[in-house]
Amino acid sequence: MCMEFKGMFVNLPVKDLDKTVEFFSKLGFEFNPHFTDETATCMIIGENMYAMLLTEEKFKGFTNKEIADNSNASEVITALAIDSKESVDTIASKVKVAGGTLDYEPAQNGPMYGTSFHDLDGHQWEIFFMDESEVQ
Repeated sequence: MCMEFKGMFVNLPVKDLDKTVEFFSKLGFEFNPHFTDETATCMIIGENMYAMLLTEEKFKGFTNKEIADNSNASEVITALAIDSKESVDTIASKVKVAGGTLDYEPAQNGPMYGTSFHDLDGHQWEIFFMDESEVQ
């Protein structure tokens, strides 16, 4: 029997919550005010998909481990499927303007078209469009 999950929350530590909210707002993301205070916010990614952006102090309350140094290591890549190649290009442009860093310009890789970027805290995100007509 397979478990049925109802949603996904990715929890990420951030150095400056206000600047992080500003960054992701420029990319077009919205936030749930019911799960937002001075230590955390709930970024809405899609239906039942969220990123909890937590101040480092708040994040440390959920783990006994050290926070990873994203300046020289990558622990996870959060990959988000999007509706078109044009949407990938739009987000890539917004990332640059908002102060993020693209790993590479949007490019075709088989049936997938996408890019990867780092947010203000060095978390790695991948935005891609999958042309399912090209998937065998």
